[in-house]
Order: sequence, then C-alpha cells, then structure tokens
Amino acid sequence: MQSVMDGLFGGSTSFDPGYTWHDREIRFDISVKDLDCRTSEEIIEIIDPVEDTKGNNGDQGELHATNLRLIWVSKKTKRTNISIGYNCVTAVNVKEADSRIKGKTQAVYVMTKYSNQAVYVMTKYSNQRFEFIFTALAKTNSGMFQTLLGTFKAYDNSRLYRDLKLRGAFIQDRELKLLPLEQTYSRVNGVMNLSSEQGNLGTFFISNVRVVWFANLAEGFNVSLPYLQMKAVRLRESKFGLALVLETTPQSGGYVLGFRVDPKETLDYVYKEISSLWQVYSKAPIFGVEYVASPNQENFSSFKISESEEDVEVADAEDRGDLLATYYADATKGADRDPIYNVDLGLAVEQLKEGVTIDQLWSVL
Repeated sequence: MQSVMDGLFGGSTSFDPGYTWHDREIRFDISVKDLDCRTSEEIIEIIDPVEDTKGNNGDQGELHATNLRLIWVSKKTKRTNISIGYNCVTAVNVKEADSRIKGKTQAVYVMTKYSNQAVYVMTKYSNQRFEFIFTALAKTNSGMFQTLLGTFKAYDNSRLYRDLKLRGAFIQDRELKLLPLEQTYSRVNGVMNLSSEQGNLGTFFISNVRVVWFANLAEGFNVSLPYLQMKAVRLRESKFGLALVLETTPQSGGYVLGFRVDPKETLDYVYKEISSLWQVYSKAPIFGVEYVASPNQENFSSFKISESEEDVEVADAEDRGDLLATYYADATKGADRDPIYNVDLGLAVEQLKEGVTIDQLWSVL
C-alpha cells in the first residue's frame, strides 16, 4: 500500500544513515567498534597519561578529545572506558583535585546532564547529573587542557549544524546568515508553510548542511532543519494540494513539516535536490566543530585499537560495583539530609555535604 501511495503522490525518500549518538550520550565500557571514530569524527587531541580521578583514581589512561566527544580509556584494560558526548556537557572548569598518583594537582572538572532512558550496558536512568574529573599526570600536559576548553566552546558555537532550530536569528534582511562551512545551492521563493490553517508564504534556502524556511512578513518566524536531524522527505497530498513533507528524527522532536511549492515543476526540483543533498551529507556529515590545535601538536586523524582487543568481553555491572553512583554530581542525594539553621542566610536549609560551603554554592550560580 505504501508503494502505491508513493506512486500516486510523487514519491518518498527515507533511509537510515545511522543515529549519531556520539555527541548526545554518555556511555560506559563501550565496545571497540564504538570507541572508533565514526564518519567525519576527528580526534583533535590525545592527552597521555590522564587519570579518571573520580571513577578510577590511581589508574592511568588516555584522554581523546574529538569534535563530538571525550573518550577516556584505561591503560590497564581498554574495556574500562568512558564516552562523554559534548551535548551532555553543562560546564567545564579547572580546579584542584586529589590524585593517588600525583597528589594535589590541577584537574579538569566536567559537569554533565543526560536525560536518555538507558546507559549503555550498565543501567537505566533519567535526568541524572554526573561529574567527571580528569587529571593530567605529566607536567608537559598541564597546558593541554586548554584544548578541551576550546573544543567545548567550538562545539557549543556550532549547534546550527546539528540541531533543529525554530524561530532563530539566522535570517537577516531576508538573507540567510551562512555558517562558516555552509554553501547555499538554491533559494526558492513563494514557499507556503502549512503549519497554520491559512498557511504562511515564505522562502526556502537549501544548502549543503540544512534546509531553512522563513516567513516573508516576519523573518523571526522560521525553521532551520539540518540534514543530520532529517528522517524522511516525502511528497503528500494535503488540503492545500500536493505538498513537500520533511520529517525530523525523534531526537529532534519528531516534527512533520509541510510546505506547498508552486508550480509542480519547482516542487519536483526542490524534492529531488533536498533528497540528493541529504543523501550526500549522510555519507560525510559536516558537524561544524572547528578547532585548530597549536602547530607543534601532532595531527591525529583516527583512533584505532589493536584487533586483539575486539574479543574482550564487556565487564558486567556487578564486576565494577555501582559505577554510575561514582560519577553522580551528588551521589548521596538519594535521600534528603536533615535541615539545619544557616546563620548567613537566616534560614533553615538542608545540611550541606562535607567540605561544601554556602559561598561555594553561590559562586557556582
């Protein structure tokens, strides 16, 4: 029945280029295959040796910073590892930490949030916050953490390459504000957005990384849909006639966006162009994270592990204890603490953790 509908109403382009989880999830003890860089993922920096001070204090490992995530791999056994997607990171700070190997030293604190329903291998959870502490053990590596800070910033400043954006500031004077790696292929006028009963007349921009529409009478009424978040491109009948339908991935909200393009020849051209550019993009995604390391740093283009590691089984949860609790930003917050009177605030407050003061909490805000 689906093929008959496609034949009647013009066609459909739908395929699965693979879910890009690398920057959007936190995973523990992942397989060798998942440690390898996916297409268009590049290693920006390798810091060695580095200690996972909070979860594996005393163990040396390597910290790999890619354009999508941080990967820490233990030198004792590569099956002990962490993959932290940059989209989960909420803050990065350099503070003093206690290392079993180096003692009191400077370390990078990575605060994260993650609301997916499952952690790879270990357990299920939602809306949890984790804290990761990485300590550089070699004196020559003490300044390399600046690379991590720069990479996080580059990721945060390039979200339009990867995220669906509604009512954004990417249209100025009826022109698309191009991203650094973006190239526009077509501008199509007279495109009606079918999100309302009457429809809104606007303009399409089709580029190598996204499809953008804005209303002619209100530039702020717009949508930017990266190919990374596209699930399907279809031609379907609507009450406005034959329409172009763009479906987004569940990760971006599962939206169904409808547009009417006249005449029919232009509609066919737009449908074919978006379908083609989407498939080309999927083979070599443009994530937009640009960070250039200093000239004297080695250029790492891939992260591979020896074939002998592929037969190693992933450790079961019971082998490593309550792993997730180790990384909780507040592992004891399963129950409320007794209230105490705070002189500075003049209020009764929940008793703070040992070593934490009110001044420190205010400094976080």
